[in-house]
Amino acid sequence: MFFRSSIKSLIAVLAVVTGTFVQAEYDGKVQILLLGDSTTEGSVPRRHVPQGPHLEDVIRELLAAEKDLPPTNVINVGLSGEYIQRLLDSGRYDKVASKLSGLDYVFIRYGLNDNARRENFAENFPKDYHQLISRLQADHPQATLIVMTVIPYGDEATCLRINTLNEDVAKTEGLTLFDIYPRYAAELKRGPDMLNYRRFPLDKIPENRREFVKPFVVPGNPPLVEVMDNRLDAHFANLPGWFGDRHPNLAGYHVIGDETAKFLIPIMRAKLKSQ
Repeated sequence: MFFRSSIKSLIAVLAVVTGTFVQAEYDGKVQILLLGDSTTEGSVPRRHVPQGPHLEDVIRELLAAEKDLPPTNVINVGLSGEYIQRLLDSGRYDKVASKLSGLDYVFIRYGLNDNARRENFAENFPKDYHQLISRLQADHPQATLIVMTVIPYGDEATCLRINTLNEDVAKTEGLTLFDIYPRYAAELKRGPDMLNYRRFPLDKIPENRREFVKPFVVPGNPPLVEVMDNRLDAHFANLPGWFGDRHPNLAGYHVIGDETAKFLIPIMRAKLKSQ
């Protein structure tokens, strides 16, 4: 009995994935996997506010507030710079996703990096997506796979082109499409720069202000000024490119997390009723 218990405990382990911890336990918890790029991972907010809550925490805590739902474990394996072909060809899929136990839901959000880095994007992106879905269905046959649109990033026409392909993939595969774009775009109308952090080269800051921004400098090549909110806008909003980085800040991840929970709650309830 002790041996079996020990084996069971080993299955419920903490695994290190891309520098963050993910909990690969499944007994008694609904398992939710997040696959995606930097807009899923959130590496810069994690660096500045390691205690979070980050995207996976927001989703888990909002679902926990629904007392009729079972507890969840949300596993975020998003990675900055990733696109589907790289996820598969690098072996990272095999390392971080293929062997996870008891997955119930998988949210997939790609397209931005694929558009920038994949040759013949319009043709190869759907092919890559179908390949990923095939792998997920083979490795996690019980999981509900959910194709997501990208959030507003760059020009609207490019996002529309990417999201049309996402919609086509979901339709072809007979999968649910989760369109996160409208909610995020609506929130941006409250303030176009509310949901993104500021990341700006130090050498473009006026020289007489570089000591002033020292607390916000992240070493690197080149060193960058990084700030999660609008506190430095009063000084630098006039600098060209100050608002250029559109990656979500913590407020942006709360929007994504809130909409994800709202999307998933009725699906989970319907599944519970059908059991």
